[in-house]
Amino acid sequence: MRGKLIVFEGTDGSGKATQANLLCRHLQAEGIPYQEIDFPRYGNPFAEPAKLYLEGVLGKKPGDVNAYAASMLFAVDRFTSFKQDWGAFYEAGGLIVANRYTTSNAVHQASKLPEKERQAYLAWLFDLEYNRLDLPQPDLVIYLDMPTEITERMMRTREKETGTHADIHEQDETYLKQCRANAAEIVRQCGWTVIDCAADGQPRTPEEIHRQVYEIAGKVL
Repeated sequence: MRGKLIVFEGTDGSGKATQANLLCRHLQAEGIPYQEIDFPRYGNPFAEPAKLYLEGVLGKKPGDVNAYAASMLFAVDRFTSFKQDWGAFYEAGGLIVANRYTTSNAVHQASKLPEKERQAYLAWLFDLEYNRLDLPQPDLVIYLDMPTEITERMMRTREKETGTHADIHEQDETYLKQCRANAAEIVRQCGWTVIDCAADGQPRTPEEIHRQVYEIAGKVL
């Protein structure tokens, strides 16, 4: 018996972690068992290569590490997390809520490639993770769409308030715009569910977005 996997996807700064957390709190209140996962798993040794990439140790720009190589770094973290953390719960029929997944490679890494090469990359990616590594395919992918201009403003504010440092993806506005444009096509092809996270040039409230999320998630629960 296999469980259910709900994935939150979106470009950086779109509120994935917030919405995953709000959904989990709602599930807890409803008495629905779940397990929350988050990628990359910072602090875990199997996530260290992906962390080095994001910190710019392997290249200062996202394109300094090609789409296939970068994808392998994140895939290793996902495979080991399945073995270490949540695979048994999922295989027993459990509900998994994920902040990022294979879908993140599809959004971020395919955007590095010329359009004519993206289909071959996506076929390779999904075969690698879902077939070769035997990771579960999502039952629902919720793509949080936020205009890049708004996410950039929000991320810069977050850096100032928390003293944190943006990774090489978050620092590159041109790259984030490419990711968002690439995602629009992937969403259509893969049948992901899109939620608009801004209205009239301003971000919607997390609570308002969550109400829409829970209505959508209820269809697979």
